[in-house]
Amino acid sequence: MAESDGGQSVSGYIKHHLTNASVGDGFWTFHVDTLAWSIVLGFVFILSFRAVAKKATIGVPGKWQACVELIVEFVDNTVKSTYHGKSALIAPLALTIFVWVLLMNFMDLIPVDFLPSFAQFIGGQLGYDPHHVYMKVVPTTDVNMTFALSIGVFILMIFYSIKIKGVGGFLKELYAHPFNTPWLYWFNFILEVVALLAKPLSLSLRLFGNLYAGELIFILIAGTIGLWQLPLHFLWAAFHLLIIPLQAFIFMMLTIVYLSMASEEH
Repeated sequence: MAESDGGQSVSGYIKHHLTNASVGDGFWTFHVDTLAWSIVLGFVFILSFRAVAKKATIGVPGKWQACVELIVEFVDNTVKSTYHGKSALIAPLALTIFVWVLLMNFMDLIPVDFLPSFAQFIGGQLGYDPHHVYMKVVPTTDVNMTFALSIGVFILMIFYSIKIKGVGGFLKELYAHPFNTPWLYWFNFILEVVALLAKPLSLSLRLFGNLYAGELIFILIAGTIGLWQLPLHFLWAAFHLLIIPLQAFIFMMLTIVYLSMASEEH
């Protein structure tokens, strides 16, 4: 259990585990742990799927190849049934989002003290105060990460809207819908801009809120009962096995839906 300056306490323990390892100041503060873990997990996804693609056989597949094929087929069927435009980017994008978010969410199942304690040990060996060595290992519990993902989706929404409808069509969609009368153009514009900005906001906060709440419960379990945390940890982890893939699926599904709406010509 992490110690606060005044000794061991549950509040100090929780605060320590919810603090990111960061560098910089103000707006230019970088959460090193979020960046590092998200990049590492991104490479795990790319390299593992690439290895399967290079060694894929048409005969009886191995277990990992069968798993990858199942995921790819699931995402492909979801895109075909949801996205009604024509773009070769949507299916790879959906696959990347689903697997990457899934891997980041799965970091939530690692016992909360394991990797932070290891980081504190390494920091102590390097001459740092272990009490001031921080590490959050679940990137999706950092709102900056979920907002970065949703902003990427938002940029693609704008891109496809302009690509399919043109600049004029995109602007007309903002001011002439739902009431196509000049007297209410200003009202339409306010409604549509709010609805447009609400999409990436809700997309990011939904993922962040669910994973942050799950991680907080893991920390509370560990902070209140210490080494006896494992039985309760495994019980909550078993329930969390439903939340982790569900949140990855919802993020992927909403991304496809938003891009499909942006690609509709009317």
